[in-house]
Amino acid sequence: MSYVPISCEFHDLLEIRAMTGRSTLLRHRDGAGLERTRDVVIKDVYARGGAEYLALDSGETLRLDQLVAVDGVQLRACA
Repeated sequence: MSYVPISCEFHDLLEIRAMTGRSTLLRHRDGAGLERTRDVVIKDVYARGGAEYLALDSGETLRLDQLVAVDGVQLRACA
């Protein structure tokens, strides 16, 4: 599946959450396409292989284009 970049503003929001280390309400689509809502701590935002990812305190990694919302802020695709 091709990576779909997210907006710069949304990317900035994620980086701020990673820097503060505070608990974040994250809504995303899982591997089956189902929406999940979780309380997480974002440890890092990084790029690899042409896609961008979140590293979570649980050890999990999520691709940014799986995100739906962060703390109630809806994801916007890059224009």
